[in-house]
Amino acid sequence: MEVKILSPRPKSDSSKQLRFEMRMGAETAEKLYDCAEKLGISRAAVIEKGIDLVKEELDKK
Repeated sequence: MEVKILSPRPKSDSSKQLRFEMRMGAETAEKLYDCAEKLGISRAAVIEKGIDLVKEELDKK
């Protein structure tokens, strides 16, 4: 068996230090999972994209 020694992940310029939890209904959760799967990104990334879209819309007003 080969043992791989993993080096620590490099520090990101946009370190994620805050944690946020939310509750959602089954239908919303299904939409979230579906979007993440189709985009090939994490559920958190889908939520971040959604926040960016809402912010863009608000900035247009």
